[in-house]
Amino acid sequence: MKSDDQALTSNAGPTAPSGSQTLLRGLDILEAVAAGATDLAALSSALGTTRSTTHRLASALVERRYLNFVPREGYSLGPKLLELGFRAQSALPIAQVARPYLQRLSEACEDTIHLGVLDGRWALYLDKIPGRRRIEISSRVGERHPVWSTGLGKALILDLGEARWREFYEIGEARGAHRQRDLQGWLARMRDYAGRGVAFDLEENEPLVRCVAAPIRDASGSTVAAFSVSSTVQYMDDSKMERLIGDVQEVARAISTALGWSGAR
Repeated sequence: MKSDDQALTSNAGPTAPSGSQTLLRGLDILEAVAAGATDLAALSSALGTTRSTTHRLASALVERRYLNFVPREGYSLGPKLLELGFRAQSALPIAQVARPYLQRLSEACEDTIHLGVLDGRWALYLDKIPGRRRIEISSRVGERHPVWSTGLGKALILDLGEARWREFYEIGEARGAHRQRDLQGWLARMRDYAGRGVAFDLEENEPLVRCVAAPIRDASGSTVAAFSVSSTVQYMDDSKMERLIGDVQEVARAISTALGWSGAR
Protein backbone atom coordinates (compact mmCIF):
# COMPACT_ATOMS: atom_id res chain seq x y z
CA MET A 1 0.00 0.00 0.00
CA LYS A 2 1.28 3.47 -0.85
CA SER A 3 1.69 6.08 1.83
CA ASP A 4 -0.23 9.38 1.51
CA ASP A 5 2.89 11.17 0.32
CA GLN A 6 3.58 8.51 -2.33
CA ALA A 7 -0.01 8.58 -3.48
CA LEU A 8 0.04 12.35 -3.71
CA THR A 9 3.25 12.28 -5.73
CA SER A 10 2.08 9.62 -8.15
CA ASN A 11 -1.29 11.28 -8.74
CA ALA A 12 0.06 14.79 -9.10
CA GLY A 13 1.96 14.30 -12.35
CA PRO A 14 5.39 15.55 -13.34
CA THR A 15 4.54 19.25 -13.07
CA ALA A 16 3.39 19.07 -9.43
CA PRO A 17 6.29 18.02 -7.16
CA SER A 18 5.60 16.56 -3.72
CA GLY A 19 6.73 19.81 -2.06
CA SER A 20 3.86 21.64 -3.73
CA GLN A 21 1.44 18.96 -2.58
CA THR A 22 2.71 19.23 1.00
CA LEU A 23 2.20 23.00 0.89
CA LEU A 24 -1.34 22.58 -0.44
CA ARG A 25 -2.10 20.02 2.26
CA GLY A 26 -0.88 22.49 4.88
CA LEU A 27 -3.20 25.14 3.47
CA ASP A 28 -6.04 22.61 3.45
CA ILE A 29 -5.44 22.01 7.16
CA LEU A 30 -5.65 25.75 7.90
CA GLU A 31 -8.90 26.02 5.97
CA ALA A 32 -10.32 22.95 7.71
CA VAL A 33 -9.49 24.37 11.15
CA ALA A 34 -11.02 27.70 10.13
CA ALA A 35 -14.17 25.77 9.13
CA GLY A 36 -14.40 24.14 12.57
CA ALA A 37 -12.28 20.97 12.49
CA THR A 38 -10.38 20.73 15.78
CA ASP A 39 -9.03 17.18 16.09
CA LEU A 40 -7.00 14.76 13.98
CA ALA A 41 -9.99 12.65 13.04
CA ALA A 42 -11.85 15.64 11.59
CA LEU A 43 -8.76 16.96 9.86
CA SER A 44 -7.89 13.56 8.38
CA SER A 45 -11.43 13.22 7.10
CA ALA A 46 -11.36 16.68 5.54
CA LEU A 47 -8.00 16.09 3.84
CA GLY A 48 -8.41 12.42 2.99
CA THR A 49 -5.05 11.58 4.61
CA THR A 50 -4.01 9.20 7.38
CA ARG A 51 -3.83 10.37 10.97
CA SER A 52 -0.02 10.09 10.94
CA THR A 53 0.37 12.31 7.87
CA THR A 54 -2.20 14.78 9.20
CA HIS A 55 -0.45 14.90 12.57
CA ARG A 56 2.92 15.55 10.92
CA LEU A 57 1.56 18.45 8.86
CA ALA A 58 -0.43 19.93 11.75
CA SER A 59 2.58 19.70 14.09
CA ALA A 60 4.71 21.64 11.63
CA LEU A 61 2.03 24.36 11.49
CA VAL A 62 1.89 24.48 15.29
CA GLU A 63 5.66 24.83 15.44
CA ARG A 64 5.50 27.80 13.07
CA ARG A 65 2.57 29.34 15.05
CA TYR A 66 0.08 29.01 12.20
CA LEU A 67 -1.96 26.72 14.47
CA ASN A 68 -2.44 26.42 18.21
CA PHE A 69 -2.87 23.06 19.92
CA VAL A 70 -4.29 22.58 23.41
CA PRO A 71 -4.66 19.02 24.80
CA ARG A 72 -8.31 17.89 25.07
CA GLU A 73 -9.39 21.03 23.17
CA GLY A 74 -7.65 20.49 19.87
CA TYR A 75 -6.46 22.78 17.13
CA SER A 76 -7.28 26.43 16.47
CA LEU A 77 -5.88 29.11 14.20
CA GLY A 78 -2.62 30.53 15.48
CA PRO A 79 -1.26 34.03 16.11
CA LYS A 80 0.95 33.98 13.02
CA LEU A 81 -2.14 34.20 10.83
CA LEU A 82 -3.30 37.27 12.74
CA GLU A 83 0.09 38.88 12.26
CA LEU A 84 0.12 38.18 8.53
CA GLY A 85 -3.48 39.31 8.15
CA PHE A 86 -2.72 42.60 9.86
CA ARG A 87 0.34 43.14 7.69
CA ALA A 88 -1.60 42.29 4.52
CA GLN A 89 -4.37 44.71 5.43
CA SER A 90 -1.86 47.44 6.28
CA ALA A 91 -0.09 46.90 2.96
CA LEU A 92 -3.30 47.45 0.98
CA PRO A 93 -4.28 51.11 1.31
CA ILE A 94 -7.96 51.45 0.51
CA ALA A 95 -7.44 54.10 -2.17
CA GLN A 96 -4.86 51.95 -3.95
CA VAL A 97 -7.06 48.85 -3.89
CA ALA A 98 -10.23 50.68 -4.91
CA ARG A 99 -8.77 52.84 -7.70
CA PRO A 100 -8.91 50.34 -10.63
CA TYR A 101 -12.49 49.33 -9.79
CA LEU A 102 -13.64 52.93 -9.49
CA GLN A 103 -11.78 53.91 -12.67
CA ARG A 104 -13.65 51.26 -14.66
CA LEU A 105 -16.95 52.33 -13.16
CA SER A 106 -16.29 55.97 -14.02
CA GLU A 107 -15.45 55.06 -17.61
CA ALA A 108 -18.63 53.01 -17.90
CA CYS A 109 -21.02 55.58 -16.44
CA GLU A 110 -19.04 58.73 -17.42
CA ASP A 111 -19.77 60.29 -14.04
CA THR A 112 -17.53 61.55 -11.23
CA ILE A 113 -16.47 59.08 -8.54
CA HIS A 114 -15.56 59.97 -4.97
CA LEU A 115 -13.91 57.69 -2.40
CA GLY A 116 -13.92 58.60 1.26
CA VAL A 117 -13.66 57.50 4.88
CA LEU A 118 -15.07 58.58 8.20
CA ASP A 119 -12.68 61.07 9.78
CA GLY A 120 -13.98 61.63 13.28
CA ARG A 121 -17.45 63.03 12.69
CA TRP A 122 -16.90 64.09 9.07
CA ALA A 123 -16.64 62.46 5.65
CA LEU A 124 -13.10 62.84 4.31
CA TYR A 125 -12.54 62.56 0.54
CA LEU A 126 -9.54 60.34 -0.27
CA ASP A 127 -9.84 60.16 -4.06
CA LYS A 128 -11.74 61.71 -6.92
CA ILE A 129 -12.05 60.50 -10.50
CA PRO A 130 -13.55 63.22 -12.72
CA GLY A 131 -16.26 62.16 -15.12
CA ARG A 132 -16.31 62.68 -18.87
CA ARG A 133 -19.24 65.07 -18.91
CA ARG A 134 -18.84 68.81 -19.40
CA ILE A 135 -19.63 69.60 -15.80
CA GLU A 136 -17.50 70.15 -12.73
CA ILE A 137 -18.19 68.81 -9.27
CA SER A 138 -16.54 71.25 -6.88
CA SER A 139 -15.28 68.69 -4.35
CA ARG A 140 -11.55 68.15 -3.76
CA VAL A 141 -9.43 65.37 -2.33
CA GLY A 142 -8.65 66.15 1.30
CA GLU A 143 -11.89 68.06 1.91
CA ARG A 144 -14.20 67.15 4.76
CA HIS A 145 -17.96 67.34 4.34
CA PRO A 146 -20.91 66.78 6.66
CA VAL A 147 -21.81 63.12 6.87
CA TRP A 148 -25.55 63.70 6.83
CA SER A 149 -25.60 65.69 3.57
CA THR A 150 -23.35 63.57 1.35
CA GLY A 151 -24.25 60.26 -0.24
CA LEU A 152 -20.78 59.00 0.62
CA GLY A 153 -21.18 60.09 4.22
CA LYS A 154 -24.55 58.41 4.61
CA ALA A 155 -23.11 55.18 3.19
CA LEU A 156 -20.35 55.30 5.80
CA ILE A 157 -22.84 55.20 8.69
CA LEU A 158 -25.54 52.87 7.35
CA ASP A 159 -24.63 50.17 9.90
CA LEU A 160 -24.53 52.44 12.94
CA GLY A 161 -28.22 52.65 13.75
CA GLU A 162 -30.65 55.47 14.40
CA ALA A 163 -29.16 56.78 17.64
CA ARG A 164 -25.82 57.44 15.91
CA TRP A 165 -27.56 58.77 12.81
CA ARG A 166 -29.16 61.48 14.94
CA GLU A 167 -25.74 62.49 16.26
CA PHE A 168 -24.30 62.90 12.77
CA TYR A 169 -27.35 64.86 11.64
CA GLU A 170 -26.44 67.62 14.09
CA ILE A 171 -22.91 68.11 12.75
CA GLY A 172 -22.01 70.57 10.00
CA GLU A 173 -23.84 72.76 7.52
CA ALA A 174 -24.09 71.95 3.82
CA ARG A 175 -24.19 74.33 0.90
CA GLY A 176 -26.88 72.37 -0.93
CA ALA A 177 -30.05 73.76 -2.41
CA HIS A 178 -32.26 71.94 0.11
CA ARG A 179 -31.34 73.86 3.20
CA GLN A 180 -34.58 73.11 5.08
CA ARG A 181 -33.54 70.54 7.69
CA ASP A 182 -36.13 67.80 8.33
CA LEU A 183 -34.82 65.22 10.79
CA GLN A 184 -37.75 62.83 10.58
CA GLY A 185 -37.75 62.83 6.79
CA TRP A 186 -33.99 62.28 6.77
CA LEU A 187 -34.24 59.40 9.24
CA ALA A 188 -36.94 57.78 7.11
CA ARG A 189 -34.65 57.96 4.08
CA MET A 190 -31.76 56.55 6.11
CA ARG A 191 -33.86 53.57 7.15
CA ASP A 192 -34.66 52.96 3.50
CA TYR A 193 -31.00 53.33 2.49
CA ALA A 194 -29.89 50.91 5.20
CA GLY A 195 -32.37 48.33 3.93
CA ARG A 196 -31.15 48.72 0.36
CA GLY A 197 -27.43 48.95 1.11
CA VAL A 198 -26.98 52.21 -0.81
CA ALA A 199 -27.41 55.90 -0.01
CA PHE A 200 -28.40 58.95 -2.09
CA ASP A 201 -27.47 62.60 -2.03
CA LEU A 202 -30.51 64.46 -3.36
CA GLU A 203 -28.93 67.90 -3.84
CA GLU A 204 -28.37 68.09 -0.09
CA ASN A 205 -24.65 68.84 -0.19
CA GLU A 206 -24.26 70.85 -3.39
CA PRO A 207 -26.88 72.55 -5.56
CA LEU A 208 -28.02 70.44 -8.55
CA VAL A 209 -25.66 67.57 -7.66
CA ARG A 210 -26.92 64.07 -6.92
CA CYS A 211 -25.05 60.92 -5.86
CA VAL A 212 -25.50 57.19 -5.44
CA ALA A 213 -23.14 55.73 -2.81
CA ALA A 214 -22.30 52.39 -1.19
CA PRO A 215 -20.16 51.23 1.74
CA ILE A 216 -16.89 49.30 1.38
CA ARG A 217 -16.13 46.60 3.96
CA ASP A 218 -12.97 44.93 5.20
CA ALA A 219 -12.34 41.34 6.27
CA SER A 220 -14.28 41.85 9.51
CA GLY A 221 -17.36 43.05 7.65
CA SER A 222 -17.04 46.55 9.09
CA THR A 223 -17.50 49.59 6.87
CA VAL A 224 -14.07 51.12 6.31
CA ALA A 225 -14.80 53.44 3.38
CA ALA A 226 -17.49 54.37 0.87
CA PHE A 227 -17.69 55.67 -2.67
CA SER A 228 -20.23 57.62 -4.64
CA VAL A 229 -21.16 58.21 -8.26
CA SER A 230 -21.96 61.90 -8.69
CA SER A 231 -23.40 64.07 -11.43
CA THR A 232 -25.77 66.97 -11.97
CA VAL A 233 -29.54 66.56 -12.06
CA GLN A 234 -29.37 66.80 -15.86
CA TYR A 235 -27.55 63.46 -15.99
CA MET A 236 -28.72 61.99 -12.66
CA ASP A 237 -32.51 61.90 -12.62
CA ASP A 238 -34.49 59.49 -10.48
CA SER A 239 -34.50 56.69 -13.06
CA LYS A 240 -30.73 56.97 -13.60
CA MET A 241 -30.12 56.75 -9.85
CA GLU A 242 -32.19 53.59 -9.63
CA ARG A 243 -30.36 52.05 -12.59
CA LEU A 244 -26.99 52.78 -10.97
CA ILE A 245 -27.77 50.90 -7.76
CA GLY A 246 -26.87 47.48 -9.14
CA ASP A 247 -23.58 48.67 -10.64
CA VAL A 248 -22.59 50.54 -7.48
CA GLN A 249 -23.36 47.54 -5.28
CA GLU A 250 -21.42 45.22 -7.57
CA VAL A 251 -18.32 47.45 -7.45
CA ALA A 252 -18.65 47.82 -3.67
CA ARG A 253 -18.69 44.03 -3.31
CA ALA A 254 -15.65 43.65 -5.59
CA ILE A 255 -13.59 46.19 -3.63
CA SER A 256 -14.70 44.71 -0.31
CA THR A 257 -13.71 41.24 -1.50
CA ALA A 258 -10.28 42.57 -2.48
CA LEU A 259 -9.96 43.86 1.09
CA GLY A 260 -10.74 40.41 2.51
CA TRP A 261 -14.52 40.55 2.98
CA SER A 262 -16.17 37.16 2.54
CA GLY A 263 -19.71 38.46 2.09
CA ALA A 264 -20.85 37.71 5.64
CA ARG A 265 -21.47 40.52 8.11
